[in-house]
Amino acid sequence: MANVTLFKQDGSQNGTVELNDTIWAIEPNENVVFDAVVMQRASLRQGTHAVKNRSAVSGGGRKPWRQKGTGRARQGSIRSPQWRGGGIVFGPTPRSYAYKLPKKVRRLALKSVLSQKVLDADLVVVDALAFDAPKTKAFAQVLSGLNVDTKALVVLEDGNDFAALAARNLPNVKVIPADGVNVLDVVNYNKLIVTSAALQKIEEVLA
Repeated sequence: MANVTLFKQDGSQNGTVELNDTIWAIEPNENVVFDAVVMQRASLRQGTHAVKNRSAVSGGGRKPWRQKGTGRARQGSIRSPQWRGGGIVFGPTPRSYAYKLPKKVRRLALKSVLSQKVLDADLVVVDALAFDAPKTKAFAQVLSGLNVDTKALVVLEDGNDFAALAARNLPNVKVIPADGVNVLDVVNYNKLIVTSAALQKIEEVLA
């Protein structure tokens, strides 16, 4: 099994931790990762775009001129699509862009990005992140001690509210629970910081 350094909260080393090779040491599949990122970005689209068709445009209830005898083409409403100010044909309507990939594909994508973090030495495992109060300054000191000065994704175990509150005001830092680890977030952030308890939870789910 692959081993990575285990850090204390103050940045000092505390031995090593073994990683499950079936999760953290597979060959990354870039095509699957691409598909997973596109799927997640599609699901984030609001899809609230809309236009007015001829039934939604105000006015146009009266026939503009009689059917026959004028020499002009017959018209039923001044809100028909061919009229200026008329309705729009085949315009965008509110819809959901979300779709799902097969479960095995989603898991392979997640394992691929996690393995890539190990390959790039961007995985930081901390034995615990414990705070007496939700102080942003205290969390910033933890990042400084771990030599993390780039965008960081912090994965915490359930119930660690003080750490989550302490980090939420820091720029370029995002905190998610262990069961919320996803491909898009892992790809978007340079460093992946995981507590020992969160690491165990991830391996329980993906093993």
